[in-house]
Amino acid sequence: MILSRGGFRQMLFAAAALFVAGVLLSPVIAAGPVSVGPIEISARPIREFQIGRAETKFGPLEFVGGLEMTSPSRDFGALSAFRFLKPGSDFIGVADTGFWFFGTVTHDAEKRPSGIQNFRMRQMVDASGQPAGEKAEVDAEGLSVKDGIATVGFERDHRVSQFNIDPDDMKAPFKQLDFLIPAWELRRNRSFETVARANPYGRHEGGLVVVSEKSLDKSGNNYAAIIEGPRKGVFTVKRNDDFDITDGAFLPNGDLLLLERSLTMAGGLKMRLRRIYGESIEKGAVADGPVLMEADMSYQIDNMEGLDIWTRDDGALMVSLISDDNHSILQRNLYLEFILHED
Repeated sequence: MILSRGGFRQMLFAAAALFVAGVLLSPVIAAGPVSVGPIEISARPIREFQIGRAETKFGPLEFVGGLEMTSPSRDFGALSAFRFLKPGSDFIGVADTGFWFFGTVTHDAEKRPSGIQNFRMRQMVDASGQPAGEKAEVDAEGLSVKDGIATVGFERDHRVSQFNIDPDDMKAPFKQLDFLIPAWELRRNRSFETVARANPYGRHEGGLVVVSEKSLDKSGNNYAAIIEGPRKGVFTVKRNDDFDITDGAFLPNGDLLLLERSLTMAGGLKMRLRRIYGESIEKGAVADGPVLMEADMSYQIDNMEGLDIWTRDDGALMVSLISDDNHSILQRNLYLEFILHED
């Protein structure tokens, strides 16, 4: 039987799903000394989102372009979350192997992503300034940025910590936030994947929201909380179709855009984007909303874990995604860009 490239990849990932699931859950730490200097990144442009097709519209999302990133550095990879410090350009991120990463996305004359420049990584440190090497200490999964402060969600040792942003000297956290959700309700490797800051002029007045990956209440919904702002309190996000939440960011109108992932033997690896209505994000409520886009391995996806929303210089509302390769030969580090068309 002759398989298309997409079909072959779908079969490969379906057959390897249990192995990859083990990789996703395994306590892997990148080897080597602290990385403080530039890291060489090669970026291959991705022109088609659906493999072998030139279509660019996928529901309300329009594919702009992407990059497949590789590096000779053994520390590169495991990219869990990122936020732009300058819209569509300079960024900060966290890897779940205990590293900060920084860099710049470049674009060509047609506004498509063309490369990654000035990429560097710095290992997270403890209060004494020494590298934090235990997986439970450094399993960073969610990130929000405001006024020079990075707020990071960690799982295993569940916490939400704040750091001063200094790419040349990232120190230990200066503050731990009360995440409100009872600690015993958080699953070891399934907690704070999303840390998102609401629009300061919207319903939640700049409030800080955390959402778990798969820490479920008795009804099978994901624990979440508004941990800063005028409407503080615990709520849940409706879970359906065996998708886990891997990141999220607020849209200008106050809705929360969530990135979700599914990995099963039957269906292989999938991702989707779901819009959670802002008015459903309230203490004691079950937040929910429609799926905007879903993609399987016939598309240019991988273990999609990071998301940010920004406005392009021409006014387009942009959604950027990154993947976490878990330092696995079966996976890739991807960067993807879409325009979100609002009706």
